[in-house]
Amino acid sequence: MMDAVGAKWSRCEEPGTIIHVAVDGKYVGHIHISDVEKPDSKQAIADLKGLGVRKTVMLTGDREKVAARTAADLGLDEYHAELLPADKVSRVEQLLEEKPENSSLVFVGDGINDAPVLARADVGIAMGALGSDAAIEAADVVLMDDKPSKIAKAIRISRRTMKIAKENIVIAIAIKILILILAVLGYAPMWLAVFGDTGVLIICILNSARALSTKES
Repeated sequence: MMDAVGAKWSRCEEPGTIIHVAVDGKYVGHIHISDVEKPDSKQAIADLKGLGVRKTVMLTGDREKVAARTAADLGLDEYHAELLPADKVSRVEQLLEEKPENSSLVFVGDGINDAPVLARADVGIAMGALGSDAAIEAADVVLMDDKPSKIAKAIRISRRTMKIAKENIVIAIAIKILILILAVLGYAPMWLAVFGDTGVLIICILNSARALSTKES
């Protein structure tokens, strides 16, 4: 386009989106647009790997150079650049096919183009403060302060919650089976039957209260 209007333009090799500007056929310069990594992004990736996340992949519509620099800086395992919204969906479908059995694929995004992928992934996480309404609507989880490091915290909370829920199931069933056996043998007085109902409920509630105290790290 610069050549078409006779403007003598100069190439910019900086990673990012370059907009060349000409006024009345005279080249006046270029504008360099580039995304800035969130301050805690690198720590977020490290925390996820520390939790046992097997693979971290970045899907972006940015240029190859920008994606390569960002992926290397954050320590990502894989990246795919210059993707259209449909390309992102195709990549996610491929990742879903490749993932190990009994594992989940989590996608994190904030743009309107991410909405189809957020809905297709096993778990979709949207950035609430700056994310588009479409992304927030399609996501399963919304981070209201836009801090990627909160993803690892959400995983820790969910794992702790599931662990406590399974403990409550085991406790309740074990006690009730024990009381049932004692009743069959004729050793179950009325107070033991009450304990099997109300007592087990109180124990499970107290155990569930542990979920209120989740460590930051």
